[in-house]
Amino acid sequence: MKKQLEENLQHVRKKTISIDELETLLPVRLTYEQFSEIILQLENDTILQMIKSRGRNARKPSLAHSYRINKHALQQDYYKQLQSYRFKYHNLIRLDAYFSLPQTVWEHDKPYLDKINTFIHEYGLPTEYAAAPERSFQLVENEKWIDEQQGKKVLQRIQLWKLMKIIPVIDPLMFAINPTQLTLSNQLHLIVENKTTYHALLPKLTKSNFATLIYGAGMQIEKAIENFHLQYPLPKVNHSFFYFGDIDYAGIAIWHRLYEKIPVKLAKSFYLNCLQKEAVYGKENQLRQEEALQHFVSYFSPSIQQKITETLANKAYFPQEILTTEELQQILLQTDWQQVTLKDGNRNGFN
Repeated sequence: MKKQLEENLQHVRKKTISIDELETLLPVRLTYEQFSEIILQLENDTILQMIKSRGRNARKPSLAHSYRINKHALQQDYYKQLQSYRFKYHNLIRLDAYFSLPQTVWEHDKPYLDKINTFIHEYGLPTEYAAAPERSFQLVENEKWIDEQQGKKVLQRIQLWKLMKIIPVIDPLMFAINPTQLTLSNQLHLIVENKTTYHALLPKLTKSNFATLIYGAGMQIEKAIENFHLQYPLPKVNHSFFYFGDIDYAGIAIWHRLYEKIPVKLAKSFYLNCLQKEAVYGKENQLRQEEALQHFVSYFSPSIQQKITETLANKAYFPQEILTTEELQQILLQTDWQQVTLKDGNRNGFN
């Protein structure tokens, strides 16, 4: 029963606790003598420290009215257990993170760590990349563990994620190829957020100086872009990416997150032409993401920055579809995208 109370105390967020609250942490009701024996043992172990200003009751044996919970003393057995497993597990399995996490996290992860330890001792670290479900089954005999059951977090926690050579299973990147550009050492790629825009530009792709037209599919592009080099394996080619999405909080946030993964430029000619149209209403519930918005507008003149921020603040926006197919195609073919790339410099290359 003492062990059960210790475990329950670990989940108490407060630093102090009353004697009545301590009694509620036990799974069954005890006599006062049984209860006081457990509490006095915890006092002796310094897990519970009497708050002197509140005194003790008049019963025998006497208990304090309130206690301070000594979380450090409470976790000594837990820390000792972690120290022992540092020596039991392979030295590649790092347990440092668990010293600052609740014991319940350790107890949840430990069965998987046991299996990972066995795998490393038997086979060593993988030398070839494998898809997440395959590696997941090899490690813990559960193909869904990495992608669907927090397995990636566990591997990151023990600093083995990168060493396990895992290929995430994500949706393929959807794009069309312009064969006239395939032999160039510097290639341009246009990512568009919406399907309508993709189909409007596709017929003119071979007449443009873009090597690919990529359908971003909204937020999916953030993960799908990771497949670019696997699906488009051209060695010794410098790739420059342009992005065109809706001028609304969501579209701006998608570009901003993508930019944090690859240095993708704004396809400003498309955006500027959108801004010449009348804004429309219909996305009043989108959340403003200040960092993304400020990053986005920084690429435009002060007057344009003001127009964008005021339009969005008034719950209006500019969808990609505000441009007709003819207008989209005209912008695609009449903009000197190579010159834009040279003007921005090579810092935006993605090799």
